[in-house]
Amino acid sequence: MTARTMFPRLSREVERPVAAVRGIGDHTLFYLRAIAGVPFAATNYRSEVIRLIAEISMGTGMLAMIGGTVVIVGFMTLAAGGTLAIQGYSSLGNIGVEALTGFLAAFINVRITAPVVAGIGLAATFGAGVTAQLGAMRVNEEIDALESMAIRPVSYLVSTRIIAGLIAIAPLYTIAVILSFLASQFTTVVIFGQSGGLYDHYFTTFLNPTDLIWSFLQAVLMALSILLIHTFFGYFAAGGPAGVGVAVGNAVRTSLIVVVSLTMLISLAVYGADGNFNLSG
Repeated sequence: MTARTMFPRLSREVERPVAAVRGIGDHTLFYLRAIAGVPFAATNYRSEVIRLIAEISMGTGMLAMIGGTVVIVGFMTLAAGGTLAIQGYSSLGNIGVEALTGFLAAFINVRITAPVVAGIGLAATFGAGVTAQLGAMRVNEEIDALESMAIRPVSYLVSTRIIAGLIAIAPLYTIAVILSFLASQFTTVVIFGQSGGLYDHYFTTFLNPTDLIWSFLQAVLMALSILLIHTFFGYFAAGGPAGVGVAVGNAVRTSLIVVVSLTMLISLAVYGADGNFNLSG
């Protein structure tokens, strides 16, 4: 009689930290293999990379009718920018400084709203689709078939998606930032009737080009993290169609946690405690 059969509850408690460490190792090894396969994928699977770029931007199937990830992320940032202007104008108006709504649009959209909303949109659209695609291939033994044909499955299925995602994130995020700016300006100037010159004065004064650069780097890092997480869960999905659904749910939940965690850590690392701006009058 083993200790596991004699003390099953104690054995399960002891195995939990071991399983957690083993899971971290599995994630790390898979991520390193995926990143190491990027040069090979860029050289040998260029047509697949181009197809995936089109899939990320415009979508496939019924999703292509509404424009895929670009339109979804654009509408999300458009709504987020408008909501920021509504809340900012109302809150600042309570203390008589609603003129600073342009400052909020330039400050919060770049540092918080646009990166977080773009990350959530990418995880909920392309990320979830990647997990479902790879999970379906795994349960249908298509990944095993690739290995039998001497095709590197990690490079062909994972590294190509990483390349396509990193290429597509630049125009996608540019659209997201521009739409968040336009939504804030439209809401403040057209709906609430604030002077356009007054709004533009505070907006251009506090729009720091360095913040835009950091914001783009943050978006690239979030896109890479989301793609790695979703490809991992899809690649190792098990349990048939139900297991694929569980993998998609776990991947989306993990990536959403990573998105907000990266936003907090990058904000602390880049902006620190002073916020890197001076507001005086």
